[in-house]
Formats: sequence, C-alpha cells, structure tokens
Amino acid sequence: MRQQIVAGNWKMNNDLSQTESLLTALKSQTKTTQAEVMVAPAFTNLYQAYNSLKGSGIEVIAQNMHFAANGAYTGEISASMLKSVGVKTVILGHSERREYFNETDESLAKKVDAALENDLRIIFCFGEVLEDRKSGNHENVVETQIKNALFHLEAAAFKNIVLAYEPVWAIGTGETASPEQAQDMHAFIRKTLANKYGADVANSVSILYGGSCKPNNAKEIFSKPDVDGGLIGGAALNADDFFAIVNAF
Repeated sequence: MRQQIVAGNWKMNNDLSQTESLLTALKSQTKTTQAEVMVAPAFTNLYQAYNSLKGSGIEVIAQNMHFAANGAYTGEISASMLKSVGVKTVILGHSERREYFNETDESLAKKVDAALENDLRIIFCFGEVLEDRKSGNHENVVETQIKNALFHLEAAAFKNIVLAYEPVWAIGTGETASPEQAQDMHAFIRKTLANKYGADVANSVSILYGGSCKPNNAKEIFSKPDVDGGLIGGAALNADDFFAIVNAF
C-alpha cells in the first residue's frame, strides 16, 4: 500500500515567535490516520522546528535547496546544510519557485540528483497553468516536466521520491479543480511513470495533490484511488485546519 502523506508548506510565513506558537499548537493535535505528517517552515526556523517536534511524529522538511555542495551562491542552502539541522526531506520544483525564481526542468534535474546523492527524500512538484488547462495541453505540460527532471533516474531512485501535482490554475485564482480532475491527472501521472518504469514502480510512488486542499474538500479528494495525500499551503498555517486535513483519510 502506498504511503499516505500530508505535508504543510509554510512558504514565507511565520517569524520565530509565530513558528513556536504554531509548533505548540500542532503538537497538541491528535492524528487518527496512518498518514505521514510533515511541515516545511522557513529556513531560519528549521532547527528550532526540528528540536521542537522531536518525538511528535511530525517531520520537519525544507522548502528548497541548491544543487551545489558549496560555493559562491549567496543566499542559497545546500543539501548538507539541511541534513546538519535534522532535515531528511526537501520540496523541489514548487510552482512558485518555477514562476518567481526561474527554476527550469534542467536546474531541477540537478537539484534532484544532489538531493538523492545526499540521501534526502524529495517531494517533487509540477503542474500546469490556466492557459495550458484551457487549451487542453495540461497532460503534455505535466508529462514534459516529469520526464525532463526525473526520467534520467534509475527506477530504484523512486523509493525516495514523492510526486506532488499542483494545478497552478486552481491556486489563488478563484478557479476550482474538482476531485475528478485531480483523480484524472493523478491517474495520468501514474500511467506516465508506468510507461517508463513499469507498473510496480508507478504503483509504489505516492502522488500528492497540491491545489488548494482544505478541510471542506480534503476527504473527497483523498478518497480518489490515485490521490495519496496533499501538499498544503494556506491551511497548513492553522493547526486545526491542517489536522482536519490530516485526519480526512
């Protein structure tokens, strides 16, 4: 059975005091499912979060990393730096990184390689914008993003990769992706993996939904056969909302 996962991406939110308050609130919640629970605070608060959440069953993960081991990359963070503060999982390819910081499939392939070389688990994000969805080009866009960044890997690498589908057109736009649309794309993603690596690999990889998943729609979305959890944005900043999603399985 594939692992169910709910990962909260805090993005550029919460200073140290706010982080401590949210961590305390998270620790007070009760998990009623077998889902893995993860949170991704800002880089400045990763070590505090790691120490605070020890023994809680909530994993602290990173929002991004650089592909180089070290060097003249002002403001960047390496895989070894993440590992040194207890991080074992990193989000790569988030739509905001692609849009605002010009991350490409090629640069993401290098980040993927660096993460795997350092024994980091990856949550790899991809997805189409509204124009692609309306033109019917959404499957081609998603397939290309996956192939360009991941299909140079050996099948064994996918033991350490979680996929996260982000319908960018359904995030903060007023547009809404239905649970059926989520399932259709997740099934297509799994088929794309199967065509390259075989059914065993495709059926073992967890695929998360990252399109405005909230307490009022999580249960229906998570009930779909190819949806294995969620990459949660805004709702992850409220402990009650976040755990309502966690417990939606």
